[in-house]
Amino acid sequence: MLYRKIQPYIENYLRSDANKVLVIDGARQIGKTFIIRHVGQQLFENYIEINFVEDLNGAKLFEQARTVKDFYFQLSTIAGEKMGEKKNTLIFLDEIQAYPHLLTMLKFLKQDDRFTYIASGSLLGVTLRKTSSIPIGSIEIKRMFPLDFEEFLLANGFNPFAIDVMREKFLAGESLDAAAHEKVMDLFKKYLLIGGLPDAVNSFVADTNIVKVRTIHHDIRSFYADDAAKYEADNNRKLKVRRIYDMIPSNLENKKKRVVFQDIEDKRGKRFSDYQDEFEYLISAGIALDVNAISTPVFPLTQAVGKNLLKLYLNDVGLLTEVLYGSNIRAVMDDETGINLGAVYESVVAQELAAHGCKLYYYDNRTKGEVDYLIDDYDSLSAVPIEVKSGKDYTVHSALNTFVKNDDYHVKKAYVLSNTREITTSGKITYLPIYDVMFLGEDPMRF
Repeated sequence: MLYRKIQPYIENYLRSDANKVLVIDGARQIGKTFIIRHVGQQLFENYIEINFVEDLNGAKLFEQARTVKDFYFQLSTIAGEKMGEKKNTLIFLDEIQAYPHLLTMLKFLKQDDRFTYIASGSLLGVTLRKTSSIPIGSIEIKRMFPLDFEEFLLANGFNPFAIDVMREKFLAGESLDAAAHEKVMDLFKKYLLIGGLPDAVNSFVADTNIVKVRTIHHDIRSFYADDAAKYEADNNRKLKVRRIYDMIPSNLENKKKRVVFQDIEDKRGKRFSDYQDEFEYLISAGIALDVNAISTPVFPLTQAVGKNLLKLYLNDVGLLTEVLYGSNIRAVMDDETGINLGAVYESVVAQELAAHGCKLYYYDNRTKGEVDYLIDDYDSLSAVPIEVKSGKDYTVHSALNTFVKNDDYHVKKAYVLSNTREITTSGKITYLPIYDVMFLGEDPMRF
């Protein structure tokens, strides 16, 4: 079974007498249901699971359940023999976004306090926006992502002690020896191909067959595009959601990598505001990661964000390499001449930073250039610029040099991530091996 860092978080919640209902949010196919089911069945004698998407497409038992009594009555028709008491009964409300009124009901189910509850869903941001009575103070939403690189290492037999040693070396600014570096880089390149979707990782671990993995990637990518669009009743909007999602890989192959709004419908004069709802669907569904432009990096970065420039990345790097390279692994594993892995490296960094709790921004200044990522550093109360390099010229970064020299930005440190082994520092800039991205950010899921 794949180890997920969110597991102890769920265990702690279910063992506590929390005054809120935990709701695990995130894209479908990332393992939310599996990990909640695994923990719930271990901790509770009576485990009840209801998938509301299945119910909506089937019996619709809970479609009209508007009161706690109505909910219990419908529940009793399918799981009455398991409805014990709070200490031994867990009710898992899966895909709760299918019935927005049940999000509101969580407040009253918690107040009734008859059973223990946990929920999961996708598109919760959009669902809550459309919910007439938001249960503020009654729910805790925790975002879940595909396996990050640390979880991928563990899935492939990497020793947890070795990861702790790597973390200690990172914090001390010490490099791995050549043999260790080559081993980790080999697994990192495989992560670029496989990604962190549980089905793909399990397939790789079991069979080491890239063709089987790519079939999984293709199916999930198609499922994501169809799934995100189906929540919108307007057929024209469905097409735009699908179009924006399908454009992500090609946008990332462009020099600027940002969304060109007029390309979505091939109409001049289009702006972010014309597609705001479509972007919100993709981002809230967890299948796209948004990186917003900032021209004046003032901490906290959210106060300086602008919506006129936007980059979108797929939520999983394996989906991107499937689109770009299919089953040909040489582009990634063998550093093929003429293949630019810039988009792939930037994608995996976005994926890691997002999984570690970072809001994603990039620096864009018409006269001073562009830096790949900015993240908040709450210790120094400043922005940390991050440049991602896939080639050998990792020390060439004029925009970053200008950035760190600007006294108005109050930069305390900056990182350049590349294939280099040695950790070195020049002024405010520290050069790190690309896999050390696993140690950036707060990583709220790591216990």
